[in-house]
Amino acid sequence: MFNKYQNQLALAARVLMAILFLVAGIGKISGFAGTAGYIASKGLPMPQLGAAIAIVVELGGALALIAGFQTRIAALAMAVFTVAAALLFHNFWAMPAEQVMVNQIMFMKNLSIAGGLLMMSAFGAGALSLDAKRKS
Repeated sequence: MFNKYQNQLALAARVLMAILFLVAGIGKISGFAGTAGYIASKGLPMPQLGAAIAIVVELGGALALIAGFQTRIAALAMAVFTVAAALLFHNFWAMPAEQVMVNQIMFMKNLSIAGGLLMMSAFGAGALSLDAKRKS
């Protein structure tokens, strides 16, 4: 049964994964100063550049996933970005007790998302994608 719907499921997976990054990227644009401030609060250098890179990865990656364009590369870049975000912003092991639970959940969520992105990188976008159209 699943083979029959493989391409539709791949499209749904790409779109559902992309929504998370699309909303986050738009939020970073509309709240750029706050995003840069949050990055700076973590002690990272060049917070405005970091915020701009995050926006490019999130919006560019989301649009690539939706279209199924360069899906393997986009998904791999987004997976690396997501693991880095988990390590830098949700390091629950170094937080006060009252922040541990929510940040542990966010950390694990990011790892799970990265897992899904790695699956897309490994298996590609499916037939309902620009990648497939370019091959034919």
